[in-house]
Amino acid sequence: MKTKTLKKNKVNVVTLGCSKNIYDSEVLMGQLKANNIEVEHESNAGDAGIIIINTCGFIENAKQESIDTIIRYADAKKKGLINKLYVTGCLSERYKPELEKEIPEVNAYFGTRDLPRLLKTLKADYKHELIGERLLTTPNHFAYFKIAEGCDRPCSFCAIPLMRGKHLSVPMEQLVQQAKTLAKNGTKELILIAQDLTYYGLDLYKKRNLSELLNQLSDVEGIDWIRLHYAFPAGFPLDILEVMKGKTNICNYLDMPLQHISDAMLKSMRRGTTKQKTIDLVNTIRDKVPGIALRTTLISGYPGESEKDHEEMLDWVRATRFDRLGIFPYSHEENTHAYSLKDDVSAETKQERAEAVMEVQQTISQELNQEKVGKEFKVLFDRKEGDYFIGRTESDSPEVDNEVLVKASNYIRIGDFSKVRITSAEPYDLYGELLH
Repeated sequence: MKTKTLKKNKVNVVTLGCSKNIYDSEVLMGQLKANNIEVEHESNAGDAGIIIINTCGFIENAKQESIDTIIRYADAKKKGLINKLYVTGCLSERYKPELEKEIPEVNAYFGTRDLPRLLKTLKADYKHELIGERLLTTPNHFAYFKIAEGCDRPCSFCAIPLMRGKHLSVPMEQLVQQAKTLAKNGTKELILIAQDLTYYGLDLYKKRNLSELLNQLSDVEGIDWIRLHYAFPAGFPLDILEVMKGKTNICNYLDMPLQHISDAMLKSMRRGTTKQKTIDLVNTIRDKVPGIALRTTLISGYPGESEKDHEEMLDWVRATRFDRLGIFPYSHEENTHAYSLKDDVSAETKQERAEAVMEVQQTISQELNQEKVGKEFKVLFDRKEGDYFIGRTESDSPEVDNEVLVKASNYIRIGDFSKVRITSAEPYDLYGELLH
């Protein structure tokens, strides 16, 4: 019987969704380890008696994946393959009463800020002294680094404030201490994340204080790259560009989700900006930080999006030539402001429009990558796969951006920086040779 081989108190944490969830799972696992509880992340060993699923509830596809995962483990519990099943995270925060009713096999559901209660259920104490102590699920050399929780923005399509609450900045001294702890353990790259990086500090210091935080983090010994994700365009603090330009270990990289460019769509989305302001901001960023890699995310098929709005977005994407771009078909989420609007663009049209944007972007990416052939780049190597060592330039974030592939005929240590000359390029991959 498999049940006899279960380690009753061993915990397996399963993470769904974004980098913010990965961070939360790492903190949870660090707490469990500090309580001498055996813990692993997404193990296939099948010997853990306790499963904790950290769910995503952002858009329809993510919600469905979370529900399917819960049902799969609920079935395993019914068969005696696990002893206890707990669910935490965004889906659980948003739909707890419904989930309790529909999937009663789960022992308990917890919200996004229920970590102390979850630990108590597992007979573990919340260790307040664990500043930055967490079990990384990423390779040791890079870490997601959450500087704030929640969001105060009023975007019409977004359910995050329902699940994550109001914006709460982490005090600067805590973040600097966390960075020092990570650096001491071999982390070289910090990927700064939050629902909105540019709001950082308003609640604690009564001003946008991301530039000061960047100054302090860049002084932490051992941190070679600091990367910025999820910067909101309205009220963008331009002073961070001066810091970025002046500090060699802050990557010339910015992830700024813009969502759309049509004035009608931006107004309905409650983005607090206009087409011209968006274009001016992108131009200012590129002027102040020459060579910066800009990543953005867009939405196709938002309620009321006309063919004209879509064409306007396509023209803008062609003209702007973003270095990195992703697009999602609009998801009609209950309790958001946009839910009161008619979801009047068909699923097929949403998908077709998203694919049209990505087709334009693929051509741009191919052209930008071809320009890199023959040039030399500093590359951080993340892993070995088949015959290649795979790494990234300063312009690329893990999972979502381009990769650099170098034949494994040379030995490269994972987590090391190396100089690479690019020899050929595809739309989303660069091939290179190691320079000694």
